[in-house]
Amino acid sequence: MGDTVLAAVRTAARRTELRDFPKPELGEDSALLKVEVAGICGTDVKMYDSPPFGEPVIMGHENVGIVADAGPAFLARHRLAIGDRVFVEHYVGCYSCAWCRAGQYQHCEATDWRTNPDARRFGYTTSENPGRLWGGFSEYMFLPWNAVLHKVPDGVDTELAGLVTPLANGIEWALVDAGVRFGSTVLIQGPGQQGLSQVVACKRVGARNIIVTGTARDRARLDLAQDLGADHVLDVGDGDPLERIRSLTGGSGVDVVLDCTARAGTAPVLLGIEALTRRGGTLLVQGELAAFPDFPMKKVTEKAITIKSARGHSYASCEHALELLRSDGHRLEPLTTHRFPLSGVDEAIRTLGGETDAEDVIHVSLMPWLGR
Repeated sequence: MGDTVLAAVRTAARRTELRDFPKPELGEDSALLKVEVAGICGTDVKMYDSPPFGEPVIMGHENVGIVADAGPAFLARHRLAIGDRVFVEHYVGCYSCAWCRAGQYQHCEATDWRTNPDARRFGYTTSENPGRLWGGFSEYMFLPWNAVLHKVPDGVDTELAGLVTPLANGIEWALVDAGVRFGSTVLIQGPGQQGLSQVVACKRVGARNIIVTGTARDRARLDLAQDLGADHVLDVGDGDPLERIRSLTGGSGVDVVLDCTARAGTAPVLLGIEALTRRGGTLLVQGELAAFPDFPMKKVTEKAITIKSARGHSYASCEHALELLRSDGHRLEPLTTHRFPLSGVDEAIRTLGGETDAEDVIHVSLMPWLGR
């Protein structure tokens, strides 16, 4: 290992440049991760287009790699050895608040850049902070004492391990937040990496009727949804989707709607409210709606609908995701569709955002050492 580390740095909206950083000096309770794969998700596309905070930032918050160097206190604290492969959660929690003690690091104030200007979160934190290497679009990443780590089981392919974040989100949102269980009927709107992960999670617990919706351009993803366990897939542009959902559920509607159509407007939410069972269903929403005029609150209350928001994943859901990859990873291989070297960060993000000619894009992997 040399004295410098090469990283792709976001310097402005839709602008990245490669920079050399000095290798961080490690203390007794810090470490250096050799990044093997950094997954790219829709949040990266949004933040690349409209950065929410000051530059420069090394993006990359879905990171898997090898512990390359570490202080003895770090290794003891995390029960690791040099050479271990780990998945790194992007939350850097305080480890002392109630949320952290429950393994719900996504709610820790120390990780929330929206309310805490000094928050630490991999892929979000400026490289002006001590340690410098706060993102996975880099050869190496700095790990402080309070990094949240999960050891990757032996036999799990490295690129597949890059799926832990979307899989953990799917498990958390579908099973924990929305309460999908054995016998549930479920509508999943949007067959992207999050929607497909929720198909896997729902099938795993025995959901009885899983319906996935998409558009005509999602044909390959809808086919994959069926391969992963969806009972029915629907093109929302082909006929009346509500009538088809009612037909597929014997007129009763579904128990749970999981909306994974980020930035698709209000139509999926309205469809979800209509498609839910007559009493007591749950609607889980992901993404952002700047405004929602004429929201059908009367219908929501009459049907006793519970509305929840999707927000990250817990420690337990990451562990479940890793076990899923260990036991059934071969079935999930079709989710990993595109990979790029460190010099291809811009193209990788634009590929996931649909700005290139690439087809059937689901999960994009940035692999800093690819081709080297």
